[in-house]
Amino acid sequence: MAYPFAALVGQDSLKLALLLCAINPGIGGILIQGDKGTAKSTAARGLAELMPRLQRVTDSRYNASPDELIESCEACQLNPDALEEIPVPLVTLPLGATEDRVLGHLDLESVLHEKRKKLQPGLLASAHRGIVYIDEVNLLADHLVDVLLDVAAMGVNTIQRDGLSVSHPSRFMLIGTMNPEEGTLRPQFLDRFGLMVEVQAPTNVEERTEVIRRRIAYESQPETFLNQWSAEQAALTRQIERARQLLPSVHMPEGLLTLISQLCTQLSVSSLRADIVLYKTALTLAAYQDRTMVTADDIRRAAELVLPHRRRKKPFEPNAWNNSELDELMNQLPPPAPQESGEDESSEENPADSSDSNPSEEVFEVAPVAPLPALQVEDVRMHASSGRRSVAEHSQRGLVTQTVANPQTKDLAIQASVQQAIIRNPDQFTLQKEDLQENRRSGKTGHLILFVVDASGSMAASRRMEAVKGSVLSLLTDAYQRRDTVAVIAFRGVEAQLVLEPTQSVERAETALRALPTGGRTPLAQALQVASGVLNQRKENPLLIVLSDGKANVPLPGGGDAWQQSLEIAQSLQHVPTLVLDTDTDYLRLGKARELAAALRAECLTLEELSAENLTRTIIKQLQ
Repeated sequence: MAYPFAALVGQDSLKLALLLCAINPGIGGILIQGDKGTAKSTAARGLAELMPRLQRVTDSRYNASPDELIESCEACQLNPDALEEIPVPLVTLPLGATEDRVLGHLDLESVLHEKRKKLQPGLLASAHRGIVYIDEVNLLADHLVDVLLDVAAMGVNTIQRDGLSVSHPSRFMLIGTMNPEEGTLRPQFLDRFGLMVEVQAPTNVEERTEVIRRRIAYESQPETFLNQWSAEQAALTRQIERARQLLPSVHMPEGLLTLISQLCTQLSVSSLRADIVLYKTALTLAAYQDRTMVTADDIRRAAELVLPHRRRKKPFEPNAWNNSELDELMNQLPPPAPQESGEDESSEENPADSSDSNPSEEVFEVAPVAPLPALQVEDVRMHASSGRRSVAEHSQRGLVTQTVANPQTKDLAIQASVQQAIIRNPDQFTLQKEDLQENRRSGKTGHLILFVVDASGSMAASRRMEAVKGSVLSLLTDAYQRRDTVAVIAFRGVEAQLVLEPTQSVERAETALRALPTGGRTPLAQALQVASGVLNQRKENPLLIVLSDGKANVPLPGGGDAWQQSLEIAQSLQHVPTLVLDTDTDYLRLGKARELAAALRAECLTLEELSAENLTRTIIKQLQ
């Protein structure tokens, strides 16, 4: 049995959010974000055993309720009056699950013995009226994210494949846990979580000691420990049942409904789902506290759970949540707070931000990048339907678009092969080589955009660095949706350094790029060598961007001609799509960058054409 929910130490916000979702699954689930070892998974698993038991049609694989008989459910059709009570189903969605396992697939046994097509229900069938739990949800494969988004939005799972066309209800509470150090979630998926709680390990010594004491007691004598907390568990279960019964009677005054919209507007929350979830959460809070009327305090408490993960509109906008700001707005509304108050706060913060920079270091700012039409018009939209930029027609992963006959297949389509054998000989099933069918998949693949930036101390250094910083940050805004990866190699002095490892994390990129210094000599050969190593280790489609005047003056270790070494390495990279940006500003230009571009078989642009915005547009054009 799971660790008792009632025995959790601290984490009041987490426990409250989970209880609210248990009372009202219509809130939309919860995302638990925090460092490792902070009881995220323990709390999520403990909630299922705390919730009141379900009544369903006996042996229903869809957890059909007596009031909701499902057409594709055999138990519902054979004996709809037979009922049973079961614990709330907790379905753990593995990160490596296939779509067939999640959605459902053709039942081969029925095909073979009954000569009819029947659905083998998937995880989303058994999760109906229960909980779908995803540990490390930010690492979930894109194709599974798309499936969950569709089903969570509609409450219905529809399977149309292998000649099947079946739909069944699938309404569930979605609980996801994640460690932000390992990456972020797609904005569309993030918005699907009704509530979000950020948890941290307790800093109080007594509280941490109590956590250890209880955990040791649970592991050494689990049955005794569970009995000790059974009364508290039963009390919480009764509280959930009581709140569920009271919830339909809870009302919200019209003025507080207006307050919800004012809060979302003032806090720059763009998603209308936030207003709806905030309304539902406030009602549920009142029911949880045995009240039939919502108060302003309910809205304030609900806002702490509903709004923080929806406030950020762009990847690089600050995502800090300040409860004092929420308190100030609550004191001012209604009527709406004056617009000037928000501007005054931002103007006070800017001087503090600028004081963080060290004037003794030669670190250049990020060039501003205007909103790019190229990121929004049809040129990019045509590539954006599934998140990634490029279509891989015969990829080893991705959605199965069709099956074709192939006796030598390495990706066997089992259902299609069996069907073909039955069609060939319906009376006696034998699977032969000519029956074998192959899956044809259409996947999506991202790009690795690798910048190799000359950070040596030439006259153009400041402009180069401003442009590349602005462009990388702008590209990461696009990569946030397209699943592209961006990396930066800077070369100066006597070495080249991978200052930004391949990443989709906007926080890491911003931190690395804003502190990128310049000055020194030009080790171009070593930079190209490092780039070659990075490209050989990655599987994404690469695009190499070289920003340099080509004036190499530092040879590889062991000595030699620095320029000839650069050309030789460049020739070995001819298979990689490359763009060279010539940053030479001397009156008499030597044309080294163009020679380098010729060795790379790459397009070459001049410094006059180089700006953060133009660079970004050019790169996006290269990716299409």
